[in-house]
Amino acid sequence: MIARLLVFWGCSVLAQMALAGDQPRELDYAANLQRNLGMGQIVWLNAGDQKFLGLLTEAEKSDNSNAAIVLHDQGEQPDQQFLIHGLRTVLPQHNWTTLAVQLPLREIGAGAADYYPLFDEARERIRASVEFLRGKGAKNIAVIGYGMGAAMAAYSISLDPDALLALAAISLPLPDSDLPQAQIGQFIPKIALPFLDLYAEFDLPEVVDTARQRRMLAKDNPVYRQIRINGENHAYQHDPGMVIKRVYSWLALTLSPN
Repeated sequence: MIARLLVFWGCSVLAQMALAGDQPRELDYAANLQRNLGMGQIVWLNAGDQKFLGLLTEAEKSDNSNAAIVLHDQGEQPDQQFLIHGLRTVLPQHNWTTLAVQLPLREIGAGAADYYPLFDEARERIRASVEFLRGKGAKNIAVIGYGMGAAMAAYSISLDPDALLALAAISLPLPDSDLPQAQIGQFIPKIALPFLDLYAEFDLPEVVDTARQRRMLAKDNPVYRQIRINGENHAYQHDPGMVIKRVYSWLALTLSPN
């Protein structure tokens, strides 16, 4: 009996390790950012018993009352070129303090399905980011997610609908997966916040081919808006400034009186 319990315990530990993020990879990213960061400052936040890095860039001409949490794509880091870097550094010029955070990672070469078990860990990081920004004086907090970061944001908001002002989801996928964390199509109808669904004309198939489906899922949300950026692919490397302008213009509208 004891032998069976030891085997079961060992399998459980291995399963938890398999689902854990790649913390050494996060530390490698952090070390590189500490050496090369140009704008903003590095802050360390806590989610449970884990520390994670954030890049705080304060608004230039106002206090921190309006703030945005910026979430990178799969396998990346919080100064990801071109889009995440642009969002976190340009929005402060438009009176939005930004906190770009390191999301949990898997090993190099891991696929999207390997990231879905990390969604609960990502949710804890988003919650910790909200608390941090509240402590800085933020009253209106939006979340801007890109790719896998957008999916993690949608999952988090579906469970914590009152924590945030708005969601800007860039290249939000609807994955073909049976894993519960990947059921983005079930999360979208639960989001009643102002919701920007922005994607590229030549985006990934799981983004482009599901654009109409996302619109239909969000049809009961009067503050949902979908925008397609023509001539771009998933990387938005031709004109990331256009995407950034769309996002901060939309954020301004969310604060405008009805």
